[in-house]
Amino acid sequence: MPYNLVTTREERHPMETIAFQTEFRPVLPVVFGAKDYREFRETIAAVDHFLTATGLEHRMLVAHLKLAAESCPKNHRPKSYKTLRQALRYSILLALTGLSHRALSQRVADSALFQWFTHTAEIDGVRPSSKSSIERFEKLFPAEIIAKLINDCNLAVADPANAQTLLHSDKTLKFDEIFADTTCIKSNIHYPTDWVLLRDATRTLIKAIQLIRSQGLKHRMGDPKKFMRNMNKLCIEMTHVRKKKGASKMRKAIFRRMKRLTKIIENHAGNYYSLLESRWPQTDWSENQARVILDRLQNILDQLPRAIEQAHERLIGERRVANKDKIFSLYEPDVRILVRGKAGSDVEFGNGFYLAEQADGLIVDWKFLQEQPPSDNKLVTDSLMRLTATYGSMKSYSGDRGFDSQESRDALAEIDIDNGICPRSVVLFKERLEDPYFRQLQTRRGSTEARISIFKNAYLGTPLRSKGFANRKTRIEWCILAHNLWKLARISVQNLEAKKQAA
Repeated sequence: MPYNLVTTREERHPMETIAFQTEFRPVLPVVFGAKDYREFRETIAAVDHFLTATGLEHRMLVAHLKLAAESCPKNHRPKSYKTLRQALRYSILLALTGLSHRALSQRVADSALFQWFTHTAEIDGVRPSSKSSIERFEKLFPAEIIAKLINDCNLAVADPANAQTLLHSDKTLKFDEIFADTTCIKSNIHYPTDWVLLRDATRTLIKAIQLIRSQGLKHRMGDPKKFMRNMNKLCIEMTHVRKKKGASKMRKAIFRRMKRLTKIIENHAGNYYSLLESRWPQTDWSENQARVILDRLQNILDQLPRAIEQAHERLIGERRVANKDKIFSLYEPDVRILVRGKAGSDVEFGNGFYLAEQADGLIVDWKFLQEQPPSDNKLVTDSLMRLTATYGSMKSYSGDRGFDSQESRDALAEIDIDNGICPRSVVLFKERLEDPYFRQLQTRRGSTEARISIFKNAYLGTPLRSKGFANRKTRIEWCILAHNLWKLARISVQNLEAKKQAA
C-alpha cells in the first residue's frame, strides 16, 4: 500500500510532514430492518465524516505530536499518528456508548461498525485495543487540546462555507443566544459516615499488607484477615445500636474499640511500609510496582490521624466539624459537599459544574470546579469573557435566579447583551415578563435542565467513575466533545432525510 504524506500549514516546523500508511477500511455490511441500528450507524458515520471533512481531527493530532516533540522525553512520546487517531476515536466512542473500558474492548472486537470507526480492521484481521490501552488513550491528550477541539467543532458549523458539507443545510448554527445552569457532578464514593472512614482505612491497609506478605516479606503480626473481620463486626454493631435505648453511650463504647483496633493496624502498616521500602528488591515486583503499594499505604497513613480525630470530635465530643475541615473520602481529596436542597438529593458529594449551551443544544462553555463552588452569579463574568473571546459578540445570556446579581447585570450591560437571567425580585420578574423576548428566553431556558440531565445520565454516567480530579475533568471534556459531535451528526442526518423526502 502506498504512503500518504500529510503536510501541515507550518512549513518550517520539524514535524511539518507526517508519514503514515493508509488502511483499507471495509465496507459496512447492509443491514435490513433494525431501524434503530441503521439510525445509530448513520450517526456514527456522520461523526466520522465531520472529523475528517473539517480536518479538525488531523489538526488536533498534528498539534499534539508537535507538543510531544517539544516537551516530552523521547521514551514518552506517542508512538505514531495512527495510535493518536485511535486514541481520539476510542475516547469519543467510550463517551458515546457509556460502556466500561472492558466492555468497549469486547464490543470493538465484535462490531464491524466500531472497528470501522476506530480504524482497527485491517486486511489481515482485526486488532482491537485492550481495556488498559483504552484507559491510557483517554488520558493521552491534555485537557487544553480537547477543549480547543470542542470549540473548533462548534465554530466549524458557524461557518457558511461548511453548512452544506457538514449539516446538509443552507443555514448555519448560531451562537448568539446562551443558556447557562450549574449542577453537581457526584463522585463515586459512599456516604461519608465518620466511623466508616476507619473501616475504609482498615480495608486498604490490610489488603496492602497481604500483598506484601505474599512476596515473602513478613513482620510479626496476627492473621491480617482477623483484623478485617474484627473491624467488620464493630461496624455491624455500630449500625445495630442506632435505634436502641442508650444508643449514644453504646456508640461511644464501640467507637473506642474501633479506635484501638485502628491504632494497632496503623502500627502494623507502618512496619510493613518500612519493610517493603528497604527490601523491595527481594520481591518479584519492579521498583514502580513497589512504589504503587507504598503510595497506597502512605495515602492512608497520612490521613488516618485526622480521620480518627474527626470521628472522635463528632461521636465522643459530640461537637460539629466544619465542612472545610472534614474528610469526605480517603481516596478523593477534592470531593466537596454541596447543599442542593432538592428532592431526593438535599446534600450531594462531588464537585460543582457550570454548563452553557446555545439554542440548538451544543455545549459552548463549561467549568469543572475543584474548590467549593461559589454562588452562580460569581461565574457569569468569567463565562462571558470566555464566550466572547471564542464566539464573538452575543445577543442574550439566560439563567435562573441564582445567576442574578448587580455584578451580573452590569457585566451584561457593559458588553450590550440582553439580560435573560430570571430576576430574584418578584416585582421585577413580573415587569420583565411583559417583554415577549424575555418570555421566549425563559421558556427555552427550561430545556437547559434537560440538557444537564441528558449529559450527566447518558454520557457521564451516575456516578462518574473516573478517579482523581484531573481524570474526572478530562472525562467530562471527552463527554462534551462526544455530546456535541452526536448532536451535530443527528442534525446532519435529519436534514439529509428531509431533503430526500422533499425530493
